[in-house]
Amino acid sequence: MKFSRLKRRTQIEKRQIDIAPLVSGVFLLFIFFILTSNFVFQPGIQLNLPRAITSEIVSSENFVVTLTGRNLLFLNDKPVTVSELMTHLKEAAVENKSVLLRADMSASVGRVVEIWDLCRELGIPQVNIATNQKSTGARAAP
Repeated sequence: MKFSRLKRRTQIEKRQIDIAPLVSGVFLLFIFFILTSNFVFQPGIQLNLPRAITSEIVSSENFVVTLTGRNLLFLNDKPVTVSELMTHLKEAAVENKSVLLRADMSASVGRVVEIWDLCRELGIPQVNIATNQKSTGARAAP
């Protein structure tokens, strides 16, 4: 009968783990990573314009046609299709407005010529191509 004294009655209680502190910790980590992250929002269309020594500064343009390296068309920073571009260029021709063509260096030359030819066909008086001015460096005086 000695064994009966040593034998204890134990009860197993079923408990649930409280996940509220876990959720709070994960949420705080999430907020920390969001606040310490660097988000770079660059407005506009990214272009790598060709460089030219003989470029001139054009002060005002009425229509800006942009052609990206992936041959996407934009008119005044809004995406357009070729047919929509043609409609807007017809308006430019009627109003005698000039067009500035901003084409990425990696854009298809055929696509640039297609847009330029479309402008000439519609009778636009002046088509300018946007470039970056090439730095001429130090030149010796003659």
